[in-house]
Amino acid sequence: MPHRLKVTRDRRALVPDERGAVTSVGVFDGVHLGHQSILRTNVARARALCAQPTVVTFADHPKAVLLGKAPRTLTTIEHRIALFARAGIEHVCVLTFDEELRDTSAEDFTLQILEKGLDTHAFVLGFDSKFGKGRAGGPESLRERGHEVEIAPKVLVGHRAVSSTVIREAIELGDLSSAASMLGRPVTIYGEVVHGEALGRRLGFPTANLNLFHELQPPNGVYACRAHVVPPPAASGAPDSRERIGSYDAACNIGRRPSVAQPDADTLVEVHLLDFDGDLYGQRVELEFVERIRPEKKFGSLDDLQAAISEDVAKVRSILERR
Repeated sequence: MPHRLKVTRDRRALVPDERGAVTSVGVFDGVHLGHQSILRTNVARARALCAQPTVVTFADHPKAVLLGKAPRTLTTIEHRIALFARAGIEHVCVLTFDEELRDTSAEDFTLQILEKGLDTHAFVLGFDSKFGKGRAGGPESLRERGHEVEIAPKVLVGHRAVSSTVIREAIELGDLSSAASMLGRPVTIYGEVVHGEALGRRLGFPTANLNLFHELQPPNGVYACRAHVVPPPAASGAPDSRERIGSYDAACNIGRRPSVAQPDADTLVEVHLLDFDGDLYGQRVELEFVERIRPEKKFGSLDDLQAAISEDVAKVRSILERR
């Protein structure tokens, strides 16, 4: 059974673990191959020092405050926390990047959070890691304070540095293969099942409607997927130790439902879990994209829409059976 993860969301509530910490700092959006290298090195170093593998990250993208606008995230903080847990991280400190934190000097950030708050014994950072006001903090400033700092090297895929920005561009273009090669795993989205209009159920194909909390999704269309149902996080914000309730083959439609909705309707993510009968409201679903079947299209009648969905589900079964 996976370990229980500690999540601290108020930096004033930080209490050092008795073992001390090996700490990595960053946004970690996507938890891609480069991030995974940092996390593996962190966990290995923490084990060698008998310390707690720890990540300091941010609830929202810092660019929202620094630039007034932030990109849609590859992974929300809840999704990142789940991925940190799978990587072996035992403590995640989630900071709110507000004006106060923006104006915190690198020295105060290091002293109050990294040293006093976490009792960090060693750091594992990315090759471009910076923190504190004006991005003045980093490996050199930590070493000047006497800390051991290990730098995880840049990770290349196809002679190109892996980055959240490049992955984001690939997903927006629908190039799921390239995105997956840099993520080191299939493209996934993570959301809460919320109530919809129950049209799918009336058509014989009940769907789970996902609220993605601003997480980036692939272009509109119909996809063959694997749906992993996970329980809601504990009150602390940490993922449940059961990790997954179940995994199912699934057909997913992303779009505005032109056959039944107004042209200016919001984009919805609707997932039909094959061979599943149950109540998912309030649960979380991590949806893994396998293959795009077709673009979204408008049908002349509900009968035509029902026939198309039936054909889509048959294609999904065939694709996933081959996989």
